[in-house]
Amino acid sequence: MGRDEVIPISVMVTGKGTVSQRIKGSFGRGRPSTFSGVTRPVIVWNVTRACNLKCIHCYIRAGPADRMELTKEEGIRLVAQMADVGVPLLILSGGEPLLRKDLFDIAIEAGERGMKLALSSNGTLITRDIAEEIKRAGFLYVGISIDSPRPEWHDGFRGVRGAFDAALNGLMNVVKVGVPAGIRFTVTRYNVDDAPRIVELASGVGASRVTFYHLSAAGRATELGGEWYVTPEQYWRFIDYLIDVSRRYEGKIEVETTMAPFDGIAIADRVAGSRREFWDLMDVVKAQGGCGRKIVSIYPDGTIYPCQFIDFVKLGDVREKTLLEILEPSRPELDYFIETHKYLKGPKCSSCPFKEICNGGDRIRAYHLGGSLEADDPQCPLDTQDIYSRWSGKEK
Repeated sequence: MGRDEVIPISVMVTGKGTVSQRIKGSFGRGRPSTFSGVTRPVIVWNVTRACNLKCIHCYIRAGPADRMELTKEEGIRLVAQMADVGVPLLILSGGEPLLRKDLFDIAIEAGERGMKLALSSNGTLITRDIAEEIKRAGFLYVGISIDSPRPEWHDGFRGVRGAFDAALNGLMNVVKVGVPAGIRFTVTRYNVDDAPRIVELASGVGASRVTFYHLSAAGRATELGGEWYVTPEQYWRFIDYLIDVSRRYEGKIEVETTMAPFDGIAIADRVAGSRREFWDLMDVVKAQGGCGRKIVSIYPDGTIYPCQFIDFVKLGDVREKTLLEILEPSRPELDYFIETHKYLKGPKCSSCPFKEICNGGDRIRAYHLGGSLEADDPQCPLDTQDIYSRWSGKEK
């Protein structure tokens, strides 16, 4: 989605992106991204909790609309504050954001104030007319959730029969009107091996990006068992898939991952040809930032969290303070997320030689599955000591 906690696999492997480099400008090996920063983060605004699907892993537990949802007037004032902060990219999400009647009014206001716009949707409501509205509102990218090329699996995961066909139709409608679009794919033990086929699906309909979201442990996903998470064997097969499809679709489809910054270390270890190249790639990974560092989330009621998956650490409320006040980096509430590596206490993450780059993987999995924000991310399968020893001693 252009967010700054993603790991830009294609850019790391081939030097070429599609959507990310159009939105963020040129970046890659030797040119880490400077698109966002601690004081001017990317914002994901969950404009509504309302949704027409019943996804079993929904991080916001979407369903009926929040009765305390920001009004249109409050939303317009909030957009003005975003402009004052210098927010480079606003991602409108939900729930299903298209269920909010004033969505396009808010989007147009943000665009007129200089912000780049992206839309995160389940795709099922995007008719050709809605796609035209998306284009007129100035969205630079639309990410649509499709979690398998197998319709029955996607429908089960998303909780509504026919969701796959509707989402795919929505994706094609966006592509047809000329707005860059891509697939958002949540990676679980039961669909991870669909990764190559989902990229083929994206290619077949003219999409330009696939973003793989490692299953986190937020919202309804906290009720899923450990058997939903990928095994180490699956993980390494997945990493090899990513390298292969990045090369096969070079310059045509961009591949990214999120919720697992250690992917960047794994990819660099696989593809770097020299010590210099490896550490240049580490600079790319480190620059991506992450939850509460270069991205924050605003929930429907105006509550601000470090990102849309961490709903247990409140940073502020836009009804009580301005966005500028809430995002002041000297606040102790933000320090944990800005300097996460200093707070890691799990035996693996605290001793990891890459902890200032990875910042402990996904802190949400650490919290819910590992027992605390300071714990290890149980999904990291890397032997980072071995990787470090291999690249710290190599000649350039």
